[in-house]
Amino acid sequence: MLTMRLLLLAAGSATRMRGGDKLLERVDGAPLLRRQTEIAISCCTDVCVMLRSEDAARRAVLARLSCRIIEVLDAKEGMAASIRAGVAGATGAIMVLPADMPEIDSADLQHLMAAFEREPGSIWRGSSADGIAGHPVIFPGDLRDELLRLQGDSGAREVLLRHSSRLRLCPLPDQHALTDLDTPEDWQAWRAITR
Repeated sequence: MLTMRLLLLAAGSATRMRGGDKLLERVDGAPLLRRQTEIAISCCTDVCVMLRSEDAARRAVLARLSCRIIEVLDAKEGMAASIRAGVAGATGAIMVLPADMPEIDSADLQHLMAAFEREPGSIWRGSSADGIAGHPVIFPGDLRDELLRLQGDSGAREVLLRHSSRLRLCPLPDQHALTDLDTPEDWQAWRAITR
């Protein structure tokens, strides 16, 4: 049985939304954060949503979902703080998924997990259909200590570089692994295309 913790990174401040919150934008009839959490729960039994302590609105949209909310006390440091907080206590593989990727679906997560299960010593990274690396990323459990030492806002980039020989790309449909929406204009353009 595959042991995996899924970290849904949702502790960013979304400053480029100019007062809005991209994780509360509605996708498929639900706030994006709730949609992504439901998708994660459908694929993984150990789902941790990383939030800042002041994120009452984001916390509210997770009501009654069977996930664990982890407060990232040093969230201003950047993505590494969220990864460190989520990896602490994990015993198996770790999937890292930014919460602001509205095209990721359960089939994508299952496809990536199946690839990891076939080759669990590798780092598996979602990519676009034409091979551009994106998210999610699954790290084998033996890299846990390295993830716990991450610093700054470059996420796990240094771990990926250090272990590039272990990296495998897992193509996901179209631009699922790449689409993240950071500004009101991004959301407007994406909705125009997907409507």
